[in-house]
Amino acid sequence: MGLAEELRARVAGDVLADSATRAVYSSDASNYRHVPTAVVLPRDAEDVAATLAVCAERGVPITHRGGGTSIGGQACGPGVVLDHSRHLNRLLEFDPDRQTARVEPGLVLDELRRTTLPHGLTFGPNPSSHSRCTLGGMIGNNACGSSAVAWGTTADNVVDLDVLLTDGTRLTVSDLDSAGPLTAPLRALVDRRRAALRTGLPTLPRRVSGYALDALLPENGENLARALVGSEGTCVTLLGATVKLIRPPAARVLAVLGFPDAFAAADAVPSILPHGPLTVESVDRALVEAHRAVHGPSAATESLPDGNAWLYCETGGDTRAEAVHRAEDLARDLGVPAVVLVEAAQQRSLWRIREEGSGIATRMSDGAEGYPGWEDAAVPPERLGDYLRDFEALLRQHGRRGIYYGHFGEGCIHVRLDFDLISSTGVRGFREFMLDAADLVAGYGGSLSGEHGDGQARGELLPRMYPAEVIEAFGEFKAVFDPDRLLNPGQIVDPLPLDANLRWPSEDTVTVPVETLFRYPHDGGSFVAAARRCVGVGKCRNTEGGVMCPSYRATRDERHSTRGRARALVEMLHGDVVRDGWRSEEVHEVLDLCLSCRACRSECPVEVDMATYKAEFLHHHYRNRIRPAAHYSMGWLPVLAALAEPFARPLNAALSVRPVASAVRRLGGVDPHRDLPVFAPETLTRWFRRRTPRRAPAGGRRVLLWPDTFTNTFTPGVGRAAVEVLEAAGYTVELPHERVCCGLTWVSTGQLGIARRVMRRTARVLAPYVRAGVPVVGLEPSCTAALRTDLGELLPGAGWLGEGVRTFAELLVTNDLDWLPRGAERAAVAQTHCHQSAVLSTAPDRALLDHVGVRADFVDGCCGLAGNFGFEKGHHEVSMACAEDSLFPAVRAAEPDTLVLADGFSCRTQLAQGLGRDSAHLAEVLRDALRAAGTRGGTPES
Repeated sequence: MGLAEELRARVAGDVLADSATRAVYSSDASNYRHVPTAVVLPRDAEDVAATLAVCAERGVPITHRGGGTSIGGQACGPGVVLDHSRHLNRLLEFDPDRQTARVEPGLVLDELRRTTLPHGLTFGPNPSSHSRCTLGGMIGNNACGSSAVAWGTTADNVVDLDVLLTDGTRLTVSDLDSAGPLTAPLRALVDRRRAALRTGLPTLPRRVSGYALDALLPENGENLARALVGSEGTCVTLLGATVKLIRPPAARVLAVLGFPDAFAAADAVPSILPHGPLTVESVDRALVEAHRAVHGPSAATESLPDGNAWLYCETGGDTRAEAVHRAEDLARDLGVPAVVLVEAAQQRSLWRIREEGSGIATRMSDGAEGYPGWEDAAVPPERLGDYLRDFEALLRQHGRRGIYYGHFGEGCIHVRLDFDLISSTGVRGFREFMLDAADLVAGYGGSLSGEHGDGQARGELLPRMYPAEVIEAFGEFKAVFDPDRLLNPGQIVDPLPLDANLRWPSEDTVTVPVETLFRYPHDGGSFVAAARRCVGVGKCRNTEGGVMCPSYRATRDERHSTRGRARALVEMLHGDVVRDGWRSEEVHEVLDLCLSCRACRSECPVEVDMATYKAEFLHHHYRNRIRPAAHYSMGWLPVLAALAEPFARPLNAALSVRPVASAVRRLGGVDPHRDLPVFAPETLTRWFRRRTPRRAPAGGRRVLLWPDTFTNTFTPGVGRAAVEVLEAAGYTVELPHERVCCGLTWVSTGQLGIARRVMRRTARVLAPYVRAGVPVVGLEPSCTAALRTDLGELLPGAGWLGEGVRTFAELLVTNDLDWLPRGAERAAVAQTHCHQSAVLSTAPDRALLDHVGVRADFVDGCCGLAGNFGFEKGHHEVSMACAEDSLFPAVRAAEPDTLVLADGFSCRTQLAQGLGRDSAHLAEVLRDALRAAGTRGGTPES
């Protein structure tokens, strides 16, 4: 019986050993790659014990994984990966009076806080990955975050640990006396190494490297739980923990202090700490510019005070006035440019820059790639400025550059460097730099890691930080718990080389032909470089806020996250686990539940564009092969809709007959739960040709209204409303004189050759209008986004045409709105189409709605239909689960007379088929406002 078979026989949870899953779990957020033999998703402690027993019997190594955001390589390994996040994620007990919580290892930090914050309590450590990191991962790495300067590291906030040894022994450990059969050997270790433990471990707030064996000393309370925090899964398997909770100040404000450079900011830290700040976080000019390169200028980046480096100093108080007073005192004492932000929304926008640092910094403002490795060293805060100056000199010596940010209040620096981890020469340079950098930080009495742990990235360097006797003590400590060295081998004790097992593919190492149709302009034209964008920070595992990633939110399956898909594509390029290249069925399966919503394009800190990668994959996967029926019925929808146009009424009648509709669904690959769309008796283009055009005003402005297939064929009323509104605004509306299409349906089904041909024709039609300065206005967000982006990325030389494309709202807000009446206030729930959220903007829509008195609550999240996705056979369950994440609950909670807004045809269809709820396009809302005021432009025609 093989390993996977035996695990399945003894474990109730999922045991996954397929190549797709192994590919997805082959890395974390580090530079390293270890392909596991199997992945186990245990449902309970018994499953964990059974897994350990099987692995112990077979001598198979075990790696523990939570959110998979470890930057040192601790969460990927050979053998069996135990993913605790899927099922072992409960809050077992919460005691507000004692200010403690009992948690399982897979519980996400923000999930814990959702229960504790209403009681005024929270877990003190606050890493930037708080929305997806697990408590088990935080305990494994001794996570810290921005608030550690006030409330300490994870080790400072743990009461006890519920652990399992590889021999099946289960213990709840706090001090040495709680270790049962391990108490005696641990005391013997302390007795033998007492002098080394007292003198050989640096004293500084962010010493995270190695094992915290000084916690076992009598003067430190013989705190075994503290010693195990930060052991990176190398000693015990965590089943649960009791953690302390803190009561943060009732009011918090943010003082942002500006400095001429990061050195000056570091020099100021000793003057800041006596003020008792809750955070002292740094960002520098390079990080801000990288953020601008990704997201463009924003209110946050423009609100920073003068300087090239900034410190975020949060202050608190019982009242806002008290917190503001402390912030102003701090700024005044420092005597540097400063702003004090009081409103929570302003603070969040600035914190976003800092929290997304690990992702943003992987792409510098000039497009160069930045990598982790020398990620989070820490030195005594009072020596930080001098250390940074020497570190900068070291960078110059090695010809490297990077982006600084981090926890200056505790002397901890995050930096992504432009290592060359692709060529053999570059890897040698990486190793040389790491050795020199380790010697530098050790010379300052610092720690190789100040937050993320050692892993494979820094384990080999520990002898440069610690004396030999301490290194020997580390080995003895691990041996007490894990004598057979099954738990996360190669980390901390007997570490793997820091330049081995690197995960990054290059053009020279991939085994798959990578001639692509998309141009990948931001990745040097390289699909390989595009695939390298994902560094594993895991924001796509967020379960609240934003849109990314709807399929992960619906399934909670790593394979169906943006990160998981990126991993599968990288492994396809490596070619040893996924061996069929573009024809891989495993990669196809991983990509299948991608909705092509494009949320990752804007919400991922490094702008992974999985919709584009999926389209590219499907193009190669089905090249010269028969495609699924849905690719013909929905990919060729614009052609089928044009053919159906003269026969709309008889077709609708036929499709209303249940057996006929069932047959059409079956032949077209449409899910049987879906109603087929109804063809409009008269298309928008036909109505436009027969109408009497409104007389153009003197000096009238021309506009080309884009007749997308969805508006033209299924909802022409939206187009008629838009014509009425545009004419009321003083525009002369035109439609193209020949049939046009953005090509989106062919793109989303990976028929890129056809899409290119369609786009060439479209470009020929659009070019005269755009050259003449005539704006092209789209009503369907997905088609508008395709014209804005895909046209230029798929069709060489056509990018300039996208610059002439506007959304309906974008065009209208460029002029005064005197023609548009202000109406009585009305409540609305608004669903933003995913492509609009990712590529376009909702700010103009909000401005127009405000003007006409519509108070709209915009819903985060995907509707779940996503064009062809929700109609395709087998996708209905996930499609509905996506809708239930945000949209459906928001609409159900609204009053019956609340207006529901949705510009996307998919969104309106999902609302109608899922809730039986009608919804309106913005054009219809503005048309109704005009009519209600008796000032409509032109005579409405139907």
